[in-house]
Amino acid sequence: MEFTQPQTALRQLVRDFAEAEIAPHAADWDRDHHFPTEVVRAMGDLGLFGIPFPEHYGGGGGDLTTLCIAIEELARVDHSMAITLEAGVGLGANPIYRFGSEAQKQQWLPDLCAGASLGGFGLTEPDAGSDAGGTRTTAVLDEQRAEWVLNGEKAFITNSGTDLTAFVTVTARTGPGEISSIIVPSGTPGFEVQPAYRKMGWHASDTHGLSFVDARVPESNLLGVRGRGFAQFLQILDEGRIAISALAVGCIQACLDHCLRYAQDRHAFGQPIGANQGVAFPIADLAVMAESARLVTYHAAWLHDTGRPVKQAAAIAKLHTTESAVTATRIATQIFGGAGFIDETPVARFYRDAKILEIGEGTSEIQRLVISRELGLPVR
Repeated sequence: MEFTQPQTALRQLVRDFAEAEIAPHAADWDRDHHFPTEVVRAMGDLGLFGIPFPEHYGGGGGDLTTLCIAIEELARVDHSMAITLEAGVGLGANPIYRFGSEAQKQQWLPDLCAGASLGGFGLTEPDAGSDAGGTRTTAVLDEQRAEWVLNGEKAFITNSGTDLTAFVTVTARTGPGEISSIIVPSGTPGFEVQPAYRKMGWHASDTHGLSFVDARVPESNLLGVRGRGFAQFLQILDEGRIAISALAVGCIQACLDHCLRYAQDRHAFGQPIGANQGVAFPIADLAVMAESARLVTYHAAWLHDTGRPVKQAAAIAKLHTTESAVTATRIATQIFGGAGFIDETPVARFYRDAKILEIGEGTSEIQRLVISRELGLPVR
């Protein structure tokens, strides 16, 4: 696997930024459940939110592989900032770019690419998680006023309640057997952002439930073709799963890096603990996980960037890397021993953060379902 010179330069740029601007503060943000708006803006100033979008919208003209590099490097330091970028690009801006009208792109993409604003992705509902087609949120067209009237709830929505959040794109039933996507700007009367969740991990990431009570938006806020909202979001999720895989790669690499240092610095029984096979062998396993996770992730990104079918590869990457990340954090916490059980230790934070990787953007069970179907099995 070879990266271009600009991609290699970006990796170093993001690594330097993450180590200087995020690493010293990540434990405090985690403890305080603080979303660092100023750092997110700085990520925008670096051009990270615009990486895969055309230059005429303010983007960097890059590709998914380049975005994955940035997400991986952020995740080596802090998962909350990595998911903020992943969701801001993949779930906030990408639906507008992929399916929006030119007017919608001109209205929203420049600020999204600049990191001056964020968009949310309202798919999950309290009773419709993996069964996303079971959405109950409705949008009824008031033809006399040319407005959509939305009623319903969404759950676990990232980047939906920050000072930078400009809108949330939601799926809603617009007719019998018909799900469409509609842009709902922040501050719309009847659109309420619920209090932030108290989560096991990702404490510095913004996550809320949303409610809509007779919330009205212009008819022109329909995103893409009426009735194609569910299909559109499934396409978006294929790309998002690869990006989540990159986050998992960063997690595994961080566990490997921290464990290597600790195994050399920590002494017991008169020698570094890394001299013991009981420590050295699990670290070797971490190296294998990092290598294999990186390969499946960037292979899937390459397939996407070269226009090849990617559904199965995205599901394989997401399944393998996220389950490996959870295992890697368990190994790292064990190697650190008592220190790994202390909140301020990075591996303890990674341990709490990693579990959601097996759940968000399609659970491990959903990935197995996708892979099985792609293999031709009649699984239901």
